[in-house]
Amino acid sequence: MKTLNPVESIQHIQAGNILSPEGYSAAGVHAGLRYSKKDMGAVLSEVPASCAAVYTLNTFQAAPLAVTRESISQEGKIQAVIVNSACANACTGEQGLADAYEMREAAAQKFTIPNHYVAVASTGVIGEYMQMDKIKQGIQAMVPNNDVSSANDFEVAILTTDTVTKNCGYEAEIDNKKIKMGGAAKGSGMIHPNMATMLGFITTDASIETADLQAALSSVTDETFNQITVDGDTSTNDMVLVMANGKAGNKPLNAEHPDWAVFLTLLRTTCEDLAKQIAKDGEGATKLIEVKVQGMGTQKEARQIAKTIIGSNLVKTAVYGSDANWGRIIGAMGRSEVAFNPDKVSISFGNICLLDHGRPIAFSEKDAKAYLDQDNIVINVFLEEGKEEGIAWGCDLTYDYVKINASYRT
Repeated sequence: MKTLNPVESIQHIQAGNILSPEGYSAAGVHAGLRYSKKDMGAVLSEVPASCAAVYTLNTFQAAPLAVTRESISQEGKIQAVIVNSACANACTGEQGLADAYEMREAAAQKFTIPNHYVAVASTGVIGEYMQMDKIKQGIQAMVPNNDVSSANDFEVAILTTDTVTKNCGYEAEIDNKKIKMGGAAKGSGMIHPNMATMLGFITTDASIETADLQAALSSVTDETFNQITVDGDTSTNDMVLVMANGKAGNKPLNAEHPDWAVFLTLLRTTCEDLAKQIAKDGEGATKLIEVKVQGMGTQKEARQIAKTIIGSNLVKTAVYGSDANWGRIIGAMGRSEVAFNPDKVSISFGNICLLDHGRPIAFSEKDAKAYLDQDNIVINVFLEEGKEEGIAWGCDLTYDYVKINASYRT
């Protein structure tokens, strides 16, 4: 019997979302924190779920992150996530921490679960205190359901400057059981590779212990969420949280399980999908840029070069203007702090070769511009230092990015 490649075993769920796995419900409401948009959301599992999370590495970490860490540390289980998208509750001192705990308690009472089974997440303006009366009213107004509209309500409720909702769903067979995974995310600005630079929520009905889930998420984050950038800034509130409630009935997954690679691929595929959606929806962006670096000695080196290129404002503006200025790419590579032989570097936009082993190649400016006018751009970098590769994702830098961030609070 032929053994399937883990990648081949992953199936996309049409219109998949955070409620695609068994045993979850969600809600999104307008609590009055914003003028009219839904501004509070919740995801609820029927049973306590194993939980793993990764957080921003920003020195200024918002109060909700401390509360969520404490919740997970008690039993490694979470049953509900409560989110608000108007106030970051960051740099708010003791009052902010007290408010985050109060938000957790209100959600626990609403859903009739212990306090430590609730994770708290916030995003929005930094340095403002929570409007706790509206927060509590919003929590009380929530009626979680398991349908497409409820999933969409949650997706909308967590957005800030995003222009679109971000969701996906995938499935795979493990232990002859269909394992499903779904996700929702928000992120458009203050996006840079430095841990999970946005809010991401992933659900699965797989059975897996918390420690093993944490190991999987930490590993996959380095290849996905850590490989996107929009503007080089990392926020105070960023986290990715995964819940696994075991409703699929498989044997508990760990590194010794024969289908461990399948689960890792399922998680990686979900995270990569959400990460690319965030990069594509960068503030003011018109194009998704993928940088693929091949032929390095280590994955770390390849990823570092890719991230440096995708983070270059000069590269981003050239793509916005559909200008095939490959000199900006080599300029970024040269400051990546990764050693390589410049005489063995080749670069292409898609299939259009621009540089071959350090030598410029005559190319059609018309064809290059036509390629760069597309919505999805791939920059390929080839080296001869090894066999490893790395990929990073980002977006172009436009006039609208400045407009959006010049008036964020208004």
